[in-house]
Amino acid sequence: MPAPATPSLPRDGESILALAARSMFHLFSSVSQGMFLVDRTGRIVWLNEGYKRFLPALGFSSSEDVVGHMVEDVVPNTQMRRVLETGEPILVDLLTNRAGTFVVSRIPLRDDESGELIGAIGIVLFDHPETTLQPLISKFARLQRDLDDARRELATQRRTKYTLASFVGASPAAVEVKRHARRAALSSSPVLLLGETGTGKELLAHAIHAASQRAGGPLVSVNIAAVPDTLLEAEFFGVAPGAYTGAERKGRVGKFKLADGGTLFLDEIGDMPLGLQPKLLRALQEGEIEPLGSNKVVPFDARVIAATSRDLAALVREGKFREDLYYRLNVLPVRVPPLRERRSDIPSLVEVLAEEIAARGGAAPPELAPEAMALLSAQRWRGNIRELRNVLEQAAMRTDTQRIEAAHVDAVLREAGIRDIVAPIATRPAPAGAPARALRPLAQQVGELERQAIGAALAATGGNKLATAKLLGISRAKLYERLATMPEFQSVPKNRTARSVSYPDNPSEC
Repeated sequence: MPAPATPSLPRDGESILALAARSMFHLFSSVSQGMFLVDRTGRIVWLNEGYKRFLPALGFSSSEDVVGHMVEDVVPNTQMRRVLETGEPILVDLLTNRAGTFVVSRIPLRDDESGELIGAIGIVLFDHPETTLQPLISKFARLQRDLDDARRELATQRRTKYTLASFVGASPAAVEVKRHARRAALSSSPVLLLGETGTGKELLAHAIHAASQRAGGPLVSVNIAAVPDTLLEAEFFGVAPGAYTGAERKGRVGKFKLADGGTLFLDEIGDMPLGLQPKLLRALQEGEIEPLGSNKVVPFDARVIAATSRDLAALVREGKFREDLYYRLNVLPVRVPPLRERRSDIPSLVEVLAEEIAARGGAAPPELAPEAMALLSAQRWRGNIRELRNVLEQAAMRTDTQRIEAAHVDAVLREAGIRDIVAPIATRPAPAGAPARALRPLAQQVGELERQAIGAALAATGGNKLATAKLLGISRAKLYERLATMPEFQSVPKNRTARSVSYPDNPSEC
């Protein structure tokens, strides 16, 4: 059944419509700051008296010099050609040229009967927008300032939070890891931070970036263990516009591109899904990525620092981590020692952590009794610095004063389910009749243990200094430094027939 025809306007209605069109045209011509018409080809065919006052600034003396010329030759930066090509109006726009800055409107003109585009009309709504539109301009300026502030805040968050000075400690283990970190900062090769959870790997990643030539660029972090496997590819490489249902219309930039010119920190790299590892390997080798849903290759320039608390070599042997990716990442390995291997740093760490806790709570830092500090220094700290911070913060909440006693620490440790709480050396009961050797200064006791260890190693290696250093897990220079303070070992004879010694794979087990 055919659709009913649209009823035509009665004769008087058409007359009213034609009159309204003429009235509107004359109204705009009289109240606007200027108006002109162009034909289908873009030639100016008419302009009103108001527009003539802009002609001298545009380089024309009269309307006769303008009519018949292409609009682009008369009005610089005009968008009238776009209106003629698309047939779509531009209702409000800012136009700036030699004549000034204007708020303009561009409207296409069509034939009433055929609907064919026959030209366009340009209207200057305001010739001094800085005064006429001051409220709107002020609001826009405020929005622009807010956007700039948000961008600066985002850039600040992507800067480094820590430097090598933030890695607290002066123990041999702490000094050694800082030395390796400084060397890594001088290179642009990938860095692999190895260590237990809570040892400060993320802090070192920030410190390496801050000491590198890329310090002025962004530091972008991705915790692989915290991102669902199905979202990791989009998180890494980005998403093309409309790649899938629900994707952002403008697309999404991936972390690799966000880190362009800076450093990309991949935390918990050992948790990366096996299926995504080839794409990561290709990105590292080629220096380019392919956003999800796109066939376009996007180059990037980012230095990669990876970290893991897992044994990557064991994962490779088990087939859970690609061997080629392992070797690509393991260019500059840095082993971050656990807290139990640098117990002498615990008092310094406690001081820094106490200040951080106090700063968050707006109070003075808590003071630790010597017995409490000794108890903290004696523990094994399987959770490392993160566990130490937690215990210290809980202990601070248990006291009504600023002083933390050993009883507070002991209560927190027991409530945490730690059964094998290690008693400080000074509080361990000595056998009946035994001298109170444990009551001597700690430095004296450590020195004696060091002498015993070096003496035993020299005896086992027949005085061979290189073999002794390997057995003790220290450098030969460090051994000579220690021997210089021990006159009893200055002239140890070298025994060529000494028995062979097997060296452990992990020097910390010595």
